[in-house]
Amino acid sequence: MDSNSAIIVTGAAGFIGSCMVQYLNEKGFNNLILVDDFDTPGKRSNWEAKKYSELIDREELFGWLDQYEGDITAIIHLGARTDTTEFDYAVHQKLNVDYSTDVWNYCTAKQVPLIYASSAATYGAGELGYDDNHEVVEDLKPLNPYGISKNEFDKWALKQEAQPPNWTGLKFFNIYGPNEYHKARMASVIWHSFNQINKDGVVKLFKSHRDDFEDGQQLRDFVYVKDLLKVMYWMTVTMVDGQWNESQNGLYNLGTGEARSFYDLVAATFSGLDKETVVQFIDMPIDIRDKYQYFTEANMQKLHAAGYNDKFYTLEEGVDDYVRNYLSTQAFY
Repeated sequence: MDSNSAIIVTGAAGFIGSCMVQYLNEKGFNNLILVDDFDTPGKRSNWEAKKYSELIDREELFGWLDQYEGDITAIIHLGARTDTTEFDYAVHQKLNVDYSTDVWNYCTAKQVPLIYASSAATYGAGELGYDDNHEVVEDLKPLNPYGISKNEFDKWALKQEAQPPNWTGLKFFNIYGPNEYHKARMASVIWHSFNQINKDGVVKLFKSHRDDFEDGQQLRDFVYVKDLLKVMYWMTVTMVDGQWNESQNGLYNLGTGEARSFYDLVAATFSGLDKETVVQFIDMPIDIRDKYQYFTEANMQKLHAAGYNDKFYTLEEGVDDYVRNYLSTQAFY
């Protein structure tokens, strides 16, 4: 893939999107079209030091594309409403379904490779497991409007006869890492833990409200954002260079394949600060109690079969890098 290639990154002012832009910059790609709502002051530090050719407001993207005379090499569509506590489905429908449909249709019409962000939230409580199998998508029961919207778009995409030449929908599991400072309540447990440790010396974790899980032993597949970037870059290059087979198009899990406890996560955060682990258990808020995932673990066989076999960060390695090199200095990636 030519380093002069024009690549669109949506959600470029957000957590994962801004990290993707930085990773592309480090790989020598500066002809980037960044798409987002750039008027949010808290996100400015995520993107202002990056190298790019255009900043496009998300509402103006398709009008801009109508006038654009160059070739778009690929679109990495990471823009979405990701707030799992936003219960107005119309918000998710507009940003996560309708907008994604427009991106898909553009990529199909112009034959542009597409990578888009789906979510492990599509799996709901995991009644059907965590396999990125297309056969189960119609039967999944997400627990919140965000997860529903992501699954609705996945279902729609799988039904389309007209498709981008190559495409993948990546089911992100629990992502953590730099550039999430603006996310407040929706930031990772590590971010919250770091701040609680510095303020009070103790981290508050939700009690379990199920008999089959001890307090703090709720399990998630936590994945460091730097691993996501490597996977998405590998997919983009493979698609653009013609090494991606059309039969490989579809949905892919993106986690580590190993579930770890919230207690382990917090202990790693204390370790990154060279402190002893001190945890206090609190009741889970009523508004999320019946929509809470107690276990997630990505089946990663499909991605490995597609040819990606780089080693992922362990939980301890990823948290240590995040805490020491970013959170402790308030650095951005």
